[in-house]
Amino acid sequence: MENIELRTLALAGVFRAAALVNILANQGTISEDELRTSINSIFETDPDDVVNVYGEVKNLSFGFKTLLNQLSKDSQQRDMDIARYVVSMIFLERQLMKKPDMLEILSSGVELAARQAEHFSTTHENVISNLADLYSRTISKIGPRIMVNGEQSYLETTAISNKIRAVLLAGIRSAVLWHQLGGRRWHIIFNRRRYIQNAKLLLENA
Repeated sequence: MENIELRTLALAGVFRAAALVNILANQGTISEDELRTSINSIFETDPDDVVNVYGEVKNLSFGFKTLLNQLSKDSQQRDMDIARYVVSMIFLERQLMKKPDMLEILSSGVELAARQAEHFSTTHENVISNLADLYSRTISKIGPRIMVNGEQSYLETTAISNKIRAVLLAGIRSAVLWHQLGGRRWHIIFNRRRYIQNAKLLLENA
């Protein structure tokens, strides 16, 4: 794959996380497969290639669709909350990279959660709870915090709010990968067409 294709995969991971957070906040649930892909991406800290982070390209189909809906000029399905979550995750990733102590806490916490997942399962509530707590102890401390909009009854339910934080952590992980591949915030504006073209091709072949 060319570098722009690899960056499109990682950026689709960020858009995917933003859309899943939006669904959790407004509907209270996402599919087990979508949650599993998110959590597994957090645990893939030393992948052989970009695709390995997400298991396979088709696991990013929802991310490609979200990217297209958000970046296409003629799209009728743009969502300002999703756009805000994407921008916030990319910004927070940049701030996180300036905090080596926090990165160490994150690394240790992810390793612990990964070992826990081996005994339970990737999507077990204890694993999700630990990842959510890790997010609260690290990313949430950076600021500005990502304010999630949605149904208050869902946002106040611990199991759902834990999933939201865990998925946000997965989004930050994709943002890290995107930046490692050369992604920059201004690319989303000036390379928008190329991201759209690649997302369409990747979605068709997924």
